[in-house]
Amino acid sequence: MKRIIINLIGWTSLLSIIGCSSTQQKTTEHKQPNIIFIMSDDHATNAISAYGGRLAEQFPDLTPNIDRIANEGMIMQNTFCTNAICGPSRAAILTGKFSHQNGFFKNESGGDFDGSQQTFPKLLQKAGYQTAVIGKWHLGTVPTGFDYSKVMINHGGQGTYHNTVFLENGQDTIKETRFHSSRQVWEDAKKWLTKGRDEKKPFMLMYQFKAPHRPWTPDEQFQHVFDDVEIVEPETFNDTYENKIAAGNTWMTIERNLNRKDLKVHPEHPEKMTKQEINAWYKYGNNNEEPWSPNDELKGQALKKWKYQKYMKEYLGCVKGVDHYIGEMLDYLEESGLAENTIVIYTSDQGFYLGEHGWFDKRMMYEESFKMPFVIKYPNHIQPKSKSTKLAMNVDFAPTLLDFAGVEVPEDMQGKSFRNILEGGDGEDEWRDAVYYHYYEFPWWHHVLPHYGVRTEKYKLIHYYYNPEIAKDQWRENDWELFDLEKDPNELNNLYGRPEYKEITAQLKAKLVELQKEYQEDSKEEMMHKTDVKIGRVYEHNKYSK
Repeated sequence: MKRIIINLIGWTSLLSIIGCSSTQQKTTEHKQPNIIFIMSDDHATNAISAYGGRLAEQFPDLTPNIDRIANEGMIMQNTFCTNAICGPSRAAILTGKFSHQNGFFKNESGGDFDGSQQTFPKLLQKAGYQTAVIGKWHLGTVPTGFDYSKVMINHGGQGTYHNTVFLENGQDTIKETRFHSSRQVWEDAKKWLTKGRDEKKPFMLMYQFKAPHRPWTPDEQFQHVFDDVEIVEPETFNDTYENKIAAGNTWMTIERNLNRKDLKVHPEHPEKMTKQEINAWYKYGNNNEEPWSPNDELKGQALKKWKYQKYMKEYLGCVKGVDHYIGEMLDYLEESGLAENTIVIYTSDQGFYLGEHGWFDKRMMYEESFKMPFVIKYPNHIQPKSKSTKLAMNVDFAPTLLDFAGVEVPEDMQGKSFRNILEGGDGEDEWRDAVYYHYYEFPWWHHVLPHYGVRTEKYKLIHYYYNPEIAKDQWRENDWELFDLEKDPNELNNLYGRPEYKEITAQLKAKLVELQKEYQEDSKEEMMHKTDVKIGRVYEHNKYSK
C-alpha cells in the first residue's frame, strides 16, 4: 500500500513538474523578444568570412563576430536591396515599402524621409516596446517612432569617422571628440542598454555604423592590420564591359574615380594652397577626370593595382572595427542574461564592389551591390548553423520583425515575413520566385543610369530605361541586359537579344510586369521625373553641414 501511495505521490509530482514546465514553455513562447538590429553601411557579403569567397579564403577570421551570429543562427544567402543606395535602402527597411511608395528614392536632391508615415518601430512602440536608434541615420528628418535617438548629422548626414556630430532626441547637437565613430556608436548603445531603458519592457535597438562607408578610415587599432598583405584581386577586376549597356560609362572605377582623399594622399605643401585648391586636390576623380598618380612611375595597370590595394586595406580595416564592436554587443548580451530572448540581426544597407568589374561603390543591379548580408540568431527559434537560399528583400525585414514580436503586419506593407523560413517551418515552397529592383539617381554621384529589373534563382533581366544626357523625357525601349546566373555568375555575358533566350526573356518581362503591378510601380513619366527632380535636403542647411 505504501508503495502505491509513494508511486501516486511521485506521479502527482511529475505531472505537476510537467504542468509547470508546459506553462513556462508557453510563457516563453509568448514573451516578446528583444531585438538588436545591427546595420553597417556598404558592407559586401564578399567581406564577411561566413559568406565565403576570395577574401574569406585569404582571411578566414576576417569577421569572427558576424560569423558568430551566423553560427548561432541562420545565414541568408540571397537577400537583396530594392534600391542600392544608403538612404533609400534604410527607408525601405523602416517602412516595408519600395522607394516609389515610401517617397525616399535617392540621396542626391531627392528630399528627405517623410517621418510621419508608418514604420515598424512605431508599430513596435504601440505594442509595448521601448525603441532606440543610435548611429547612422542618413534620412534627413528627425527620427520618429523612437523613445531615444542619437544619430549622425554632419557631413551631409553621412557622419564622419572622427569628431562626429550627433543629434540627440531631435534637439541637442553633440560633437563627440573622444572616439572613432564605430566605438562611439558602441559606447552610446551600451549606455542606453544599461542606463537608458525601462528593463520591464521589451526593447528594439537599431545599432548602426557609418563604417565601412567612403572615405575609409579605420579605427586606430585596426588601421595597420593589412599593411603587409597583398589583397587578392577579383576575377572580374579587368572587366571590359563588352556588350553591356551602362557598365562602361560609370564613374566608380578603381583607376579613374577613387580620389586622393579616399586613398589618403596629401599635398606636399598645403600651406601654399587656398582652401578651394586643397578641396579640388582631394576631390580630383569625382568628375571622371584623367587618372591621377602619386608619382611619375606608377601608370596603367600598375597604378590601378596600387589604388586597389590602398582602397581594400582601408576598407577591410573599417570592417574589422565594425566586427569588433559587434562582438562587444554580443558579449554584453551574454553577460547580462539578455541573449536568450533577444533576436540579433546583422545586415548592411546594400552590398559594395570590392574591385569586381573594376569598381568601388554600389548602385548597379549586379550581384555584388544588389546582394545584402543578412545573418540572424534567436535561441530556441532559429536552428544554429542553418542556411537559406530563398529570395528575400529589405522590404521583408519590417514584417518579419513585427511577426516575431506578435504584432499584426499591416496590409499596405509590400514585404513579406520570412519568419517561417527562419524557423524552418512549413510553407517554404510557397515563397516568392523573383525579386524586384529599381534605382533612380543620375548623374550624381557615380553616373549610373536609372534602371529596374527582376532576378529569379537562375536569371536576371535589367532595363536601363532613361538617359537624360542623350534625350530628356524620352523612354528607352531597347536597352536591356540578360544574365544566366548559373552559367555566368560574374555577369560578364549579356545574353539579351540572342534567339536561344527569346522565350526566357519573354517570361522575365512578363514577371516584371506582374511585379510592377503588384508593387504599384509608377508610370514611365513618373519614373523619369524621379531621376530629374531636384529637391533640397535638410542637411544643406548651415546648421547641419558644418
